[in-house]
Amino acid sequence: MDTELVWRAIDDERGRLADLLDDLSDAEWDAPSLCSAWSVREVAAHLTLAHTGLLSATVSLVRAGGGFDRMIRDTAVRHARLPVEQFAPRLRAMVGSRRTAPFVTPREPMVDVLCHGQDIARALGRTHPMPVDAAAAATDHVWNRSFPFRAQRRLHGVELVATDVGWRAGDGVRVEGPISALLLLVTGRPAALADLSGPGVAALGATFPPGAGPAGTVDASGRPSGGERS
Repeated sequence: MDTELVWRAIDDERGRLADLLDDLSDAEWDAPSLCSAWSVREVAAHLTLAHTGLLSATVSLVRAGGGFDRMIRDTAVRHARLPVEQFAPRLRAMVGSRRTAPFVTPREPMVDVLCHGQDIARALGRTHPMPVDAAAAATDHVWNRSFPFRAQRRLHGVELVATDVGWRAGDGVRVEGPISALLLLVTGRPAALADLSGPGVAALGATFPPGAGPAGTVDASGRPSGGERS
């Protein structure tokens, strides 16, 4: 998927997610997401920060004592204090923009919005289909980069096969399922397990860090909760 198609996928997903946010009740905004200790409101706030500039990011990092994960958490919590009615318009205002946060490619915000959309929707029992071509490109990107998810190391000895698009990776015992589930798997989300099958599924639980619950909890930077930083 070339860069322009990546941006179109980001635009489409931001628009679709904004529509979902418009439909949330007060109780759903305050409900836990699949991100450990993060509410739906805080995950939504995090997604609106993808245009953070270098100066703002540097100030936030200093305020967080130099901790990257803490910076992500703190900035989302601060922005979550805004009225929830602002989050969907803020996401829509980003559609068409080609800005990214410092030091990331367009593929990182694509992974971010696809996965966090599921962190919100699945936690609320809502259906939010993931576009297969974008999911395949995002899964491929995560698989071929060591940071931050270390997917190849975590899933060593496993062959991943998508059942709805031509994507496969790895070598070993077979695990198959829709590409949306494989994206959740390679980004460390145990919620993927419900949608996967094959002889390798039984061993997948051991690939998640200690403390990652069956609901698929990850921190809102997209990293699995508990265990080593990944």
